[in-house]
Amino acid sequence: MPKLQTLGKMTDCGLVAVVRAENSEQAIKIADACAAGGIAAIEITFTVPGAAKVIEDLAKVYQSGEIIIGAGTVLDPETARIAILSGAQYVVSPSINLDTIKLCNRYQIPIMPGAATIKEIVEAMEAGADIIKVFPGEAFGPSFVKAVKGPLPQAPLMPTGGVGLDNVADWIKAGCVAVGVGGNLTGGAKKGDYQSITDIAKQFIEKIRVARGK
Repeated sequence: MPKLQTLGKMTDCGLVAVVRAENSEQAIKIADACAAGGIAAIEITFTVPGAAKVIEDLAKVYQSGEIIIGAGTVLDPETARIAILSGAQYVVSPSINLDTIKLCNRYQIPIMPGAATIKEIVEAMEAGADIIKVFPGEAFGPSFVKAVKGPLPQAPLMPTGGVGLDNVADWIKAGCVAVGVGGNLTGGAKKGDYQSITDIAKQFIEKIRVARGK
């Protein structure tokens, strides 16, 4: 999927599911549940054992584009390249690594580095980041995004961490182009309750839609 199409689908939905699955089978079940709930993108973190294989398996299952598969917790260009070769359609990092951003731009793969200050956000944009991951989100809250948007209205921000059904509308209204949600969305997978993921996803999507005034 072309870069602009990937970014468009992700921001149109507004919700990225951060997945820390135990294996490919569980990841696919989570992805199925997310898709049923209307989520357009899931992020497989490289804290998952065999993450590259999980991404590869998911990329094959969803090759028609129902779900955009991305790689998270990517710390360096070597890991980014492995993720891309495995089928990752976007890359997310917890911090700024200029070589990783450069590599992703070389292959026209959306890159979303983490930032926690105005200085880091500007550095990420200057380096060519597509979306800035506000991380850790729970350390700041929606008011941080609103403050950043004062001097940097052009900054495309996506918080991860601390986003729940109780505050997702606040994040969107503050100016976020999307939000990343992990345990608050996918927690049911630990108990085999994948229906809860679908149900919660639908609630997130609806709250995002209303917050956007659509």
